[in-house]
Amino acid sequence: MKQIYFLFTLLVCAIISGCGILGNSGGDNGELRPPPQRAFRATMPYGMVYIPGGSFLMGETDQDITFGQISQKKQVTLAPFFMDMTEVTNSQYRMFVNWVRDSIAVNWLNDPRYYIKPKGAAGAASGKQFINWDAVNKKYPLWKSSKNAVNPNTAKLQGMFYQNDDRVFDRDEIDVRLLKYTYSDLDLRAAANGRSDKSKKRSDYISRDTVAIYPDTLVWLSDFSYAANEPMVQDYFSHPAYQNYPVVGVTWRQAVAFNKWRSAYNNAYMDKTGRAKYHRAPYNLPTEAEFEYAARGGRLAADFPWGGPYIKNAKGCLMANFKPGRGDYATDGGYYTVNVRSYFPNDYGLYNMAGNVAEWTVSAWDESASSFVHDLSPTFTYKAKATDSEVLKRKVVKGGSWKDIGWFLQNAHKTYEYQDTAKSYIGFRSVTSYQGRDINDKR
Repeated sequence: MKQIYFLFTLLVCAIISGCGILGNSGGDNGELRPPPQRAFRATMPYGMVYIPGGSFLMGETDQDITFGQISQKKQVTLAPFFMDMTEVTNSQYRMFVNWVRDSIAVNWLNDPRYYIKPKGAAGAASGKQFINWDAVNKKYPLWKSSKNAVNPNTAKLQGMFYQNDDRVFDRDEIDVRLLKYTYSDLDLRAAANGRSDKSKKRSDYISRDTVAIYPDTLVWLSDFSYAANEPMVQDYFSHPAYQNYPVVGVTWRQAVAFNKWRSAYNNAYMDKTGRAKYHRAPYNLPTEAEFEYAARGGRLAADFPWGGPYIKNAKGCLMANFKPGRGDYATDGGYYTVNVRSYFPNDYGLYNMAGNVAEWTVSAWDESASSFVHDLSPTFTYKAKATDSEVLKRKVVKGGSWKDIGWFLQNAHKTYEYQDTAKSYIGFRSVTSYQGRDINDKR
């Protein structure tokens, strides 16, 4: 009798489970109807332009006069993305530098007025606290003094300035060697390659890096033999006259760190305004293919961003900032770099995709890369460690610069530089993925 009762109980439980008493809300009629939510609409990031997806013939469009054979023609396809309209400027990069400076200053002061604790019992129990940037920027300024009183932080932050014999005319100048940015990153490619290794943990694919982020201003002297470029060393990054000029003297690793910070900076704003679920895709350096595709501006087989095959327009005006002739740097209107909005933009609205400064890409350099990368969103990347050989630290540089002859300005041309090397003629710009379908898709 007990056995019959037990079987009956199991049968009742099975019927109850099958009847949907397990949690059906009743409002969806048992169908797969997700709860209503606002349709996601991509927004244009400030200072960027939309690059529509498409297919193009990547590689040399002119004679390979160096016989390098490193840029064979290949048809590739790219999804849409956003790209900075201009190169990253001195003033934009200085936002990064000042943020790092102020973060270090707050930690030095260790003043509770500058911190905010996470909300909720769990957050308070964790012991974590975050910088209250509203207090730093408005309520309790770190550096500003009033007309009648000296900022009390000045004495406490003396350790952040150059000391003793490192001081010039006894001025308070920030010791830029202290300005380091630490970030962590999940290496998705390594995780994909190692997913069959069950001994690996998530932490095995998280890389952390600490980067000294202040630009190397001495590149204006070290890049050139016997050239009187001392004024550029002293003024280029710090003087207001150059605030809208492209930042230079930054290594590839510094450019990557800037983009990690830029992504976190934007996400922090989304969190603060209650829009955490609308986090934008991370900012990054463009791939070699993205840069070339964007530089072409939708023009097929064009030698230069403005079309070509000439570097002058019909009126005889030069179309970019480079080294005309045998060294007449002034003919194009710029002795060194120029304002990032100089000259005409290409058909996508991008300025100086050729000339002014050459630009870092995220792609690693390999002479045969075009033969083995995929034809859909192609790139070859490698995260070189400090212990790796120099040949593994080469990164693709595109666009040509103010000190290059016209041949280096071609859309398909590329060269390389080492990831820890800074130059007076290399800058960068950022890209971010377009979340959603192509805005030109009306389906």
